[in-house]
Amino acid sequence: MSLNALKMELPFSLSENEAKVFLSLKLYEVGKITLGQAADMAGFSKQSFIDVLGNYKIPVINYSPEELREELGL
Repeated sequence: MSLNALKMELPFSLSENEAKVFLSLKLYEVGKITLGQAADMAGFSKQSFIDVLGNYKIPVINYSPEELREELGL
């Protein structure tokens, strides 16, 4: 994965670590990065990041209806 630097001012109520977690959650949720990439970006192991996903009600596996039918053999 190619890394790009992003520099921005954060609100006082948001730490750099929190911003990394929120960004990694959203990028994973919309399918822009893999689970491993998101975990690395947030500074967690994959298992710990899966727990964080659960805390924010973001599914670890997000199949489209067609993909789910295919996976289930329907």
